[in-house]
Order: sequence, then C-alpha cells, then structure tokens
Amino acid sequence: MNIFNNKMIPERPMPDWNKYQATPIHESSDPLVPVSVSKKVGVYPAYYKMNVANAVPECYVRAQVFERLLHAASLLPEDIQLVVLDGWRPFSVQQYLFDTLIDLIRQANTYLSHEQVELEARNLVSPPSANPRAPSPHLTGGSVDVTLADLDGRFLDMGTLFDEASPLSWTCALERKNRDPKEQQARDNRRLLYSAMSKAGFTNLPSEWWHYDYGNQLWAYHSGADAAAYGAVTLPGIDQLWQNQLTTHAASR
Repeated sequence: MNIFNNKMIPERPMPDWNKYQATPIHESSDPLVPVSVSKKVGVYPAYYKMNVANAVPECYVRAQVFERLLHAASLLPEDIQLVVLDGWRPFSVQQYLFDTLIDLIRQANTYLSHEQVELEARNLVSPPSANPRAPSPHLTGGSVDVTLADLDGRFLDMGTLFDEASPLSWTCALERKNRDPKEQQARDNRRLLYSAMSKAGFTNLPSEWWHYDYGNQLWAYHSGADAAAYGAVTLPGIDQLWQNQLTTHAASR
C-alpha cells in the first residue's frame, strides 16, 4: 500500500527536556527482539559498522516497535525498503557518542558556555542516562533510527548523512521553497519516510530526520500519551533467561 501523498513535514520545536523526562513510565515488559530476522525490513547496524566500541552487531527493538516497523514498511512503494540503522543502544555507546560530540562542539565553538554546548549536543545525541525515571531514549528499545533504500540496497538521498551534524538534518529543513531538483528529491524521500513512520504510530525527533520513537517518554511527550510503556532495558544473558524460566516454573508447581 503506497501512502505517499507528498505532504509537507510540519515544523516542530524540540521537546521540553524537563517536561518529557517527568513523564511517568508504566513498564510493559515488552521484550527486545532482533530486527534482522525480518525479510521485510533491512538492517544496517551503523555504529557497529563504524567500529564504535561496545556497539552491537544487531538492531534490537521492543516487540511492539518491531510490529510497527513492519507496518511502516508495508506502506512504502514496492520498490523501496525501510532500513533500520540503530535501535536499542548500550549505555556505554550513548556515553561515547555524547562525550565525543560535546568535545567536538566545544573545540569548534570556544565562545559557547557549557550549557550552550550541551544544548547544541542534545540536538543530535541525548545525554546518557540510566535513571529509571528518565532513561536515554535509545536505552529503552523504543527509539529507532531509520532510512530508505531501493531493493538492491542503494540508500536513497535524504539530504544529509545519518547522524550528520548539520542544520539540514532537522526533519523539516528541506521544506523551504526554491530547492533544486536534487534537493527536492531528498525532500520527497524524507516526506515518504515521515508519512510511513507516522502512520505506523511513531513520533519523530524534530532535529533528526532518521529518529523515531514508540512507547518511550519521547513518544509519550510528542503523542500526548499520559505515560510511557518503556523504561531502560538490557539485553538478557543466558543466566537471566534461565533464572526467569526456573522462577516461572517453580511458581507454577
């Protein structure tokens, strides 16, 4: 089903960080699942491919996020595929990305105060937080970074690279008039991605055309939900799986 109607992407402000982090979390215990098992959604774990320390070679998301990704993919034209670049993110990776960006912004803008540097960094990377009441969005498994590609695996032009530190990375940045044909095509690609993801129930972070949320505090903030369903989560090891299974088995006796 092709939902592409070339609607403009609306201009939206960045979230009120204090307000969104105050959103209550009613954990649903929705498990993390690997996206690469699907034949309908492409996977390219970008940070692992870029050799970021502790990045995982798979893109994991909550089970309901996975279902909504499948729905978004089904809304695209038959010759275009949805590609997941990142999902659940280890805390150490979040820490590395934020610290690295902070240092680079500070070096390039020596006149900025510490608060201004951090505010600038937030446009691209959320501060690392394992606080149960306000975890980093990607730590919840409810955030996903996505793009589009053709069926042969060629990434479509989205106007900037993934994670590019540029004002043009804002989702609506290409909506200004008088764009040349190449920029118009990138704009249309963004519109297509935005439309499919929105219709599948995701919300978008205004400063990143690739970042979408479902179920976490950012999603609750942008969608108007009373509470989030996803807090911080970790990949379960075999010991945790066995413990949960044995505990459940013992309780059923």
